[in-house]
Amino acid sequence: MLEIKENFNISDYKNIAEYADCKDLHITEAVNGNSVYGFIAYSYSKSEVIIYDFNDNDDLYLCDGLVRSVLFKGCLNNLDTAVFKITDEHKLSKLRSLNFVQINNNQLNNINDFMDSCKKCKEIH
Repeated sequence: MLEIKENFNISDYKNIAEYADCKDLHITEAVNGNSVYGFIAYSYSKSEVIIYDFNDNDDLYLCDGLVRSVLFKGCLNNLDTAVFKITDEHKLSKLRSLNFVQINNNQLNNINDFMDSCKKCKEIH
């Protein structure tokens, strides 16, 4: 069974830590037993969640789950803005297709509204 859980040992993510250049880098992984299927790297500032990188092994559903898990944690920390510091165009196109970001805008300004919009989708279907 696939689980999404935080990895507190970021030694396998040193290159991302150097790129992120932040005090408290967080890594959340999608794991099944001892196998890691994907990850997302992020941090928190006083006003926003900052997402630096992710690997979803080209699984759009996994991408969605990883990002939503981080956004939810941001909501729990009373943060309502997410900034995606992603430069890879393929990853950005996935984020756009899932409506996390828009073209030429790598920021989600209202996490709570975004997460609540899922309730409306479920009501329609």
